[in-house]
Amino acid sequence: MHDVDKAYIAGLFDGEGSIEFTKRKVNKKSGMYNCRKISMEITMTDRSVLLWVHEVLGCGTFSKKLKKGLRKDGTPYLKQYRWRCTFRDAYHVCCLLWPFAHTKLPKIQQVIEHYATQRVKGSADIINLEEYKHAKKY
Repeated sequence: MHDVDKAYIAGLFDGEGSIEFTKRKVNKKSGMYNCRKISMEITMTDRSVLLWVHEVLGCGTFSKKLKKGLRKDGTPYLKQYRWRCTFRDAYHVCCLLWPFAHTKLPKIQQVIEHYATQRVKGSADIINLEEYKHAKKY
């Protein structure tokens, strides 16, 4: 991927995107657990731009975002579209955007630091993103 594309996507993400890096308690049958929620998304009305982002990044999902109701003046909302990725795909995108991001840089750094220190269960090795993506394909 060219740096120009990365910079453009970083600008879109800074302006139209959001990133969530939270920790919350989840109640499962076997007890309470602390879980992370890591996701990033861009929502906008320009469908072609988000399709391009989805194609260039090669990860995440592209979908329509349903908006119910009408504006205060009675006109309908414009159709919105959303590109979204989670967890390790978000880590991959954060690594690409990090040199070019400004507004979302603190959250991007949180995601990178979380995965850069993550260890595979039963192993002392740090997770290699390329190996993970290759294993995920097969």
